[in-house]
Amino acid sequence: MRAIVLRLQNVYGPGQSLSNPYTGICSLFARLAREKTSIPVYEDGRIVRDFVYIDDVADAILAALAVRDPAPAYDVGSGRASTITELAELIARLYGAPAPHVCGAFRHGDVRHAACVIDETAADLGWRPRVPLAEGIRRLCAWIDGELEPSRAATAA
Repeated sequence: MRAIVLRLQNVYGPGQSLSNPYTGICSLFARLAREKTSIPVYEDGRIVRDFVYIDDVADAILAALAVRDPAPAYDVGSGRASTITELAELIARLYGAPAPHVCGAFRHGDVRHAACVIDETAADLGWRPRVPLAEGIRRLCAWIDGELEPSRAATAA
């Protein structure tokens, strides 16, 4: 048996929890913007993350299963560092919400910069992410809108 470690970055996409604050900043920001609320951005807004769409993660996992001579670990992300402010602005524009605001708050123990280089992953696995952040966020927001429609919420209850 062989083991391969896939270091997943910030995975987002349809199906993620809409109520757990620890499962995704993308869905949290989308819910706020959908309500026409200005998104609060922590610290100075320059916190960095690498957001990777769920379909790209699934493709990376399948590619890792097929590799013959793997490295012990691979980074799976978009390969692009984005600030939290960039994410908040993208989502606010999508919903026509007020501009995000830097609130200065912080979460104890949060990492300031978390992004990766995917060159080795791409070369060894023959994999590349295909969904850019703007498109992935559009897909996520469309799914969230469908989940939060009053008719769907009443049916689920």
